[in-house]
Amino acid sequence: MGEQVLPELDVAELELQAVIGFNGHVPNGLKCHPDQEHLIYPLGCTVLIQAINTNEQNFLHGHGNNVSCVTISKEGDYIASGQVTFMGFKADIILWDFKKRELIARLSLHKGKIEALAFSPNDLYLVSLGGPDDGSVVVWSIAKRDAICGSPAAGLNVGNATSVVFSRCRDEMFVTAGNGTIRVWELDLPNRKIWPTECQTGQMKRIVLSTGMADDDSFFYLGTTTGDILKMNPKTKLLADTGPVKDKFSLGVSALRCLKMGGLLVGSGAGLLIFCKSPSYKPIRKIQLQGGITSITLRGEGHQFFVGTEESHIYRVNFTDFKETLIATCHFEAVQDIVFPFGTAELFATCAKKDIRVWHTMSKRELLRITVPNMTCHGIDFMRDGKSIISAWDDGKIRAFAPESGRLMYTINSAHRIGVTAIATTSDCKRIISGGGEGEVRVWQVGCQTQKLEEALKEHKSSVSCIRVKKNNEECVTASTDGTCIIWDLVRLRRNQMILANTLFQCVCYHPEEFQIITSGTDRKIAYWEVFDGSVIRELEGSLSGSINGMDITQEGGHFVTGGHDHLVKVWDYNEGEVTHVGVGHSGNIMAMRISPGNQYIVSVSADGAILRWKYPFAS
Repeated sequence: MGEQVLPELDVAELELQAVIGFNGHVPNGLKCHPDQEHLIYPLGCTVLIQAINTNEQNFLHGHGNNVSCVTISKEGDYIASGQVTFMGFKADIILWDFKKRELIARLSLHKGKIEALAFSPNDLYLVSLGGPDDGSVVVWSIAKRDAICGSPAAGLNVGNATSVVFSRCRDEMFVTAGNGTIRVWELDLPNRKIWPTECQTGQMKRIVLSTGMADDDSFFYLGTTTGDILKMNPKTKLLADTGPVKDKFSLGVSALRCLKMGGLLVGSGAGLLIFCKSPSYKPIRKIQLQGGITSITLRGEGHQFFVGTEESHIYRVNFTDFKETLIATCHFEAVQDIVFPFGTAELFATCAKKDIRVWHTMSKRELLRITVPNMTCHGIDFMRDGKSIISAWDDGKIRAFAPESGRLMYTINSAHRIGVTAIATTSDCKRIISGGGEGEVRVWQVGCQTQKLEEALKEHKSSVSCIRVKKNNEECVTASTDGTCIIWDLVRLRRNQMILANTLFQCVCYHPEEFQIITSGTDRKIAYWEVFDGSVIRELEGSLSGSINGMDITQEGGHFVTGGHDHLVKVWDYNEGEVTHVGVGHSGNIMAMRISPGNQYIVSVSADGAILRWKYPFAS
């Protein structure tokens, strides 16, 4: 995989307008820039720069695989980010120019994964820590964009080092820590060597999750999986104190920040954020957040700070009142479906695992969240009148929710045996058509108070992956992973036509004139079919690698879009059968996509929880 290569040279690039997403699993991934006006955080292979006040976004593209760590230099001129890659392959560190928003240099030495990065206080050096397959620590010269020296990060009889923190005053000292190892390193520039000293913790054996250095280098702090904090003296390399003795932090101390005025901000794996001081480490102030805390980043001196959690929430906290404000949220599971209400591009809905969320398109704000615990939502649709969101769930139920309040309006119990896998509604709002894991297609009559089964159509042999209804509601097409697409007569409730191919069909669309359909799936081919007799008209090579999972077509039928396992959004000319634009930005498999009503945007969703909004490239 490595770099994502655009197959054809004459293909234009799609313009990425906005991203809803934040990878909350990257330790210390959320950073506040020293200018106090920007947040910087990773999402897939992209590093995002977001203005705190205006929400304007810039994207740093350059990594060929997921970003695993991010750091910013003290003055804010540089950003460095590291990535994961396949075992045995080189993992890149990229040095970026913050003001120009562009790549300065690629630093390649480590293999497999970059675990952590830190800049020296005067922007002279960058230190990097390789992942478990690599195990080395390397010091790079910023000016020369080259490695000065390297060394194994930890001794032979201990585990891996996983975090690194630089001295706040000297460019020649830094600390690495991890599983049973705490080392203070001195850089010896004339001899191009780094010298480690093991820190002594006596009988205590700890696995370090997070590190923080005091402003004057007098002490550094280590947060552990056991839920306590060690305070070490970097000069003597001895343990100064440790705590809390009793109420240790549940699920470990996963984030830690030293404050200038003294004291520590501590975040736990159980989502508890506290302010405390050595030596007791008892909470002076505390709040409970949603999801394990992975980042705490200060705005300026720390009068305000931002917290990132594993559930992809970003909070702003004012130190004085210690109250949290949720400023950004997104899916942290694979997004399964996206749908616009009829005739408006102002908002859209997505579903992922147990959540259905409604988003405001322009501001990227979450307007509503509907959660059904311990269930998975496979698909959603808006009723044409906009009064309900119809959803398909893996417990075999169809649930209808009110789109403003999120109130459950009705449930159709045991709609399908092996979960409801696909769903569609008719434009007269009188019917729901659902598909199940067992392959049945069921037509439901929906009244004011009642929902009744009209017909069960049993032709598919395995799960139904996509359903589209004809404009006049007299016909629909269902795609299935059994290698068939069936066109159903919705008046006589029987099969009209069947299409066979050696593929697992994932998506299907009617051409707006409705005499043709297009399909795609795991064989990567986009096929055009005649509705009348089910014959294939043409086949296009849809992708170079992996399944195509989502497609949508414009209201005029001149263009359609596809996306799938190759992480690329492609815009096609329907008549020419050629790609006109490609969008690079996803780093997970694209699961579904829609062109907004009025052809302003393309919205695509992916397995890494990201929602991307692209500018639709043609004037409508």
